Amino acid sequence: MKSNSNYPLYKNGIFILFLVFISNLSFAQTKVEEIEKLLSTYETYGKFNGSVLVSNEGKVIFKKGFGMANMEWNIPNEPNTKHRLGSITKQFTAMLILQLVAEGKLDLQTPITIYLPDYPKASGAIITTHHLLTHTSGIPNYTSFPKFMEDESRNPYTPEDFVKMFNEKELDFTPGEKFSYSNSGYFLLGVLIEKLSGKSYEQMLQDKIFTPLKMKDTGYDHHGDILKNRATGYEKLGRGFMNSSYLDMSIPYAAGSMYSTVEDLYKWDQALYTTSILPKEFMALYFKPYIPAFGNVHYAYGWVVGYAKIGKSTDSIYGIGHGGGINGFNTTISRTTSTNSLVVLLNNTGGAPLDDITKAIRGIMHGKEYDMPKKSVANVVFAVIEEKGIDAGIVHYNRIKNSENYSLSESEMNAIGYQLMGIDKVEEANKVFELITKEFPTSFNAYDSFGESLMKLGKKDLAIENYRKSVTLNPNNQSGIDALQQLGDDVSDLVKEVKVSIAILETYIGAYELQPGFILTVTREENQLKAQATGQPVFDLFPKSENEFYLKVVDAQLAFNKNDAGAIESVTLFQGGREMKGKRIE
Repeated sequence: MKSNSNYPLYKNGIFILFLVFISNLSFAQTKVEEIEKLLSTYETYGKFNGSVLVSNEGKVIFKKGFGMANMEWNIPNEPNTKHRLGSITKQFTAMLILQLVAEGKLDLQTPITIYLPDYPKASGAIITTHHLLTHTSGIPNYTSFPKFMEDESRNPYTPEDFVKMFNEKELDFTPGEKFSYSNSGYFLLGVLIEKLSGKSYEQMLQDKIFTPLKMKDTGYDHHGDILKNRATGYEKLGRGFMNSSYLDMSIPYAAGSMYSTVEDLYKWDQALYTTSILPKEFMALYFKPYIPAFGNVHYAYGWVVGYAKIGKSTDSIYGIGHGGGINGFNTTISRTTSTNSLVVLLNNTGGAPLDDITKAIRGIMHGKEYDMPKKSVANVVFAVIEEKGIDAGIVHYNRIKNSENYSLSESEMNAIGYQLMGIDKVEEANKVFELITKEFPTSFNAYDSFGESLMKLGKKDLAIENYRKSVTLNPNNQSGIDALQQLGDDVSDLVKEVKVSIAILETYIGAYELQPGFILTVTREENQLKAQATGQPVFDLFPKSENEFYLKVVDAQLAFNKNDAGAIESVTLFQGGREMKGKRIE
């Protein structure tokens, strides 16, 4: 409310200020009510069970627990409930590394064998700490090793012994060549911290971060500790939940071993606006976007940075965040520094759609339209399969998949397929995966999952056919190529080089608007096509046909589209089972 200059301030000032206060309070209260309704609906639909904190302009505007921290004893989640963080731990590991750099104990560009002389020199001599921090080292990700979780996750290890699980393995690629998420790299950073500090990783966290910031409800999680207000981790099982599998916390270590509360993570967020634990020049290094990770975001040091959508609008805002997933928990922290705002979601039933919730909360905070949650097609179909069998489940799926009251998610459908495989219902899983390929025909992951179920059923030819479709959609799908080789298929045609003439490449040069303000610019250097999206570095495009190209740094493909006259009028980006079409604007 604006004051009227015709009225003297001494006469009306107090009244005007009072109205302004009431107006702001009402506006803020409306937002709080909307956030409450949003999260309550997610809880009702079984899509969120955990603790939440939202702040704006540095002030907490909402914090609350939803659902149960412990289902056996009906103990509710609260803002002070301690949740395992998973990969949110990585930002704390990166902070410890930069503190060592600031103290002159570490150079980010020096080969790691200088600090870890026992590490194999064949790879260690070409890997730097910078590579480890940005997931560009090429070290294979230990959590992706075949049967790793089944065989090793319950076993305790010292950090030095566990490094032997991956240090002798061949690198997936030349260090610095591309981004590939690797828990192994962050595990190794923990070893590096211990070596250079002379203290345990856990003690360094306490001494250098938790104690200075008064984060009294944060720590390294140990299963044997008596920890007040600790949430139990659960996993979805049909229409209900089950206790998550045991995980020895020496396994995630510096890649994912921490627990915290939403309240302590707010303290962490606010400290990052200061130089209380790291000098300014190193804070700039901490958040600097280094390499494209996925979509229109980059990886910094333990953080994902880039533009994030606000509700349903085409507007976006620059954000800094990271997600985490560990047995029974999934988590996210999302910071928007231009407004000093924060969204923290800590969920203890695994698999909650935290990105969707965060996007909706941003919409509420910025006064934009946003999506309310809908009932999950996957969850409802799984319940029908459990009660009446797969055929009834498919009938029900076809009945509700296009309903406005339900949401159809590729990842959720994929998850119930793997749930069925996990209880030896491979035939049923196979039929679910087949549904996904029909609904999401451009998703390489859909065909990969279908191929896996066919392989388990001994249907070799069909497995090969679908794995081939997966690799054709995403030539970077190495696991699909490995599966084809395991099936005895000749994959030489899948890895052969495709050549496109310079004359044809020249027709693709131009600018394409994928979203308002988000432009993809395509250029050429001799016979190499290149692309650069707004705010991102240039990356190479590799042909898989005359008009289709793929990226090596991320799982994404581009297809150039012609109009009726044969001229290139648009480009289509395929990524994560989604399509985004960009009209040519120059």
